[in-house]
Amino acid sequence: MSNSIITRDHLAKAMTYTQYRELIDTLLANNKTTGSNHSEAMVEYTRMNAQRMRRVEKTTVLDNELVDLMLSVQNKMTWVILTEAWCGDAAQSVPALVKIAEASPLIDVKLLLRDENPALMDAYLTNGGRSIPKLIVLDADTLEEIGTWGPRPEPAQQLFLDMKAKDVPYKEFVEQLHGWYGKDRSKTLLQEFKQLIRSWARLQSPEEQPMERL
Repeated sequence: MSNSIITRDHLAKAMTYTQYRELIDTLLANNKTTGSNHSEAMVEYTRMNAQRMRRVEKTTVLDNELVDLMLSVQNKMTWVILTEAWCGDAAQSVPALVKIAEASPLIDVKLLLRDENPALMDAYLTNGGRSIPKLIVLDADTLEEIGTWGPRPEPAQQLFLDMKAKDVPYKEFVEQLHGWYGKDRSKTLLQEFKQLIRSWARLQSPEEQPMERL
C-alpha cells in the first residue's frame, strides 16, 4: 500500500455515477460534452457512449461467486474513477465497475473528470499516457491507496497495443476494440475483479459467513 495523492478535497468535488450520467445527458442536450473540446465529433462520440453505457448497464450481470465475494468484503473502500464522457473505453467499463462496487455496502464510488484533475491523472499514467478509465482504490478512512485498475481489461489492452504497434487505421481500430467489448459483455472485467477483490479486501473467513443464501 502507498499513500495516495487523492485528498478529501478531491472526493468532495467528485460525482456519483448517477450525477455523472445526468451531467452527460444535460451536456448532450446542449450539444456539448465533458472537457473543453465540444466539436461535433466529440459530441457524437459522447452520444454513442451514452448508448453504450445504457447497454452495459443492462447486460452486465454479476454471477453468484462475485456477488458472494462482494458481500464478504469487510473493509470500507472508496473507488475513485477518472473518466470523461467522450471516452469509449470509459463508456464500456465504468458502468460495470459501478455495478461491482454496488454489490458491497462498504464500497463508495466517486467519479472525477480527467481533464479537470491533470495533476491527479499524471500520477496514474499508463505507458506515459493519460489513458482512462482509471480506477484508484482507497481505504475509506485513511485514503491510503490499496490498488488500481485500468484503462482496459487485459485482452482489450493487448488488442489496443497490438493495433497501435501495427498502426491500424483509426476507424478499423475503433471497430475492432468496440467489437471486442460488444462480444465480451463485461465478462473478462468481472473475472479480473474476482482476483482483484481478493487482493484488495479483507474478506470474511468461511466460518464467519452467513449460511448459504437460498
